[in-house]
Amino acid sequence: MDEEKNEKIDQEIPVPEETVATSEVPQEVKTEEAFDASTFTPTSRRSKKKKKKNPILKILLILFLLAVLILGGAYLFYTSSLKPVSKEDKEVIVTIDKGSTVTKIAETLEEKGVIRSSLVFRLYAKQHKISNMQAGTYKLNTNMEVDRILDMLSGGSKYYPDMVNVTFVEGKNMRWIAKKIADTTNNSQDSVFATLQNTSYIDSLIQKYWFLTNDIKDTSIYYPLEGYLVPDTYSFENKDVRVETIFEAMLDQMDKKLTPYRSEIESSNYSVHEILTLASVVESEGANKEARANIASVFYNRLKSNMSLGSDVTTYYAIKVDMSERDLKKSEISKYNPYNTRGPRMNGKLPIGPIGCSSMESIKAAIEPSTTDYLYFVADKNGKVYFTKTNQEHNAKVSELKANGLWYTYGN
Repeated sequence: MDEEKNEKIDQEIPVPEETVATSEVPQEVKTEEAFDASTFTPTSRRSKKKKKKNPILKILLILFLLAVLILGGAYLFYTSSLKPVSKEDKEVIVTIDKGSTVTKIAETLEEKGVIRSSLVFRLYAKQHKISNMQAGTYKLNTNMEVDRILDMLSGGSKYYPDMVNVTFVEGKNMRWIAKKIADTTNNSQDSVFATLQNTSYIDSLIQKYWFLTNDIKDTSIYYPLEGYLVPDTYSFENKDVRVETIFEAMLDQMDKKLTPYRSEIESSNYSVHEILTLASVVESEGANKEARANIASVFYNRLKSNMSLGSDVTTYYAIKVDMSERDLKKSEISKYNPYNTRGPRMNGKLPIGPIGCSSMESIKAAIEPSTTDYLYFVADKNGKVYFTKTNQEHNAKVSELKANGLWYTYGN
């Protein structure tokens, strides 16, 4: 039994070794607890922190998206509110009371159904610095945009039950204008001509408009404002409108049309009076935009060459006969008149003044003519214009037109 006990003891000898092995574990734990934390990099913890979302960034992103949506919506609302209320052509009479503020005007327009938003109307007016809206009664329309409505209110385009519209046609002269005024208003032709002969009134206009000069006071000029009145349709309160009011409305329009070219005119070799004179001749001679620029070029080339303009339309104006009335007589062509560029002593000279009212196309052609070496042109009975460089070519073209029955025939 003692041997058996010894064997058991021998078998149990490893047990302390296992105990020793297990006893080393706490030492390792102690080693971990004793490590230098300053040299340890917690990789697993850092990676966990990276995966966490920053709540501040998330909030900022949400706020940014909200701001974009709000601003985008505001922009769409603003732009859409500037558009017409409808495409329907529906007239609306709106009265703006004297002393009304922009806010009051905007509210009135919204109540009348001609604008979408009074707020946007006020913002747009402020943005474009429009504060001179005038009291009065206006005929507006539901198909008008905000900028058009503001133009009418600030421009004083008021509605009057007895309003009269007068349309002046391009190329017509003062005699025609006087008749048109007499036919559409309570003024007579004599009152129109009397106003033109009022030197004090003409002097006041010269002081008011930069493009009017003392050139228009030349005693040989038939009508001082000839060529300075812009052809267009004008609206007046009623038929009792004064001649001066009509003239000044037309001169105001000339100011708007001509001012963009002011520096170009003032830097040219010709005065504004000469340019408008040439433009009026071009207007009467030219049938289309391209022809007008070429005709202006021919006239400038002839002036530089000390040649006469040789324009029939100036002869008609000189004798106070409209081209539609009859052909010219040889005696009329050969007679001296400062308007008649086919007559004697007119080499290198323009007519003394304009011979009618011009379109902006003709005025622009006189300011910016084509660059050519043409010296001649001729128009057939149908208004087609032919350009040539030499007298020989010109005569050949005239013979061709005569042979084809397209030439004007003059009386004796």
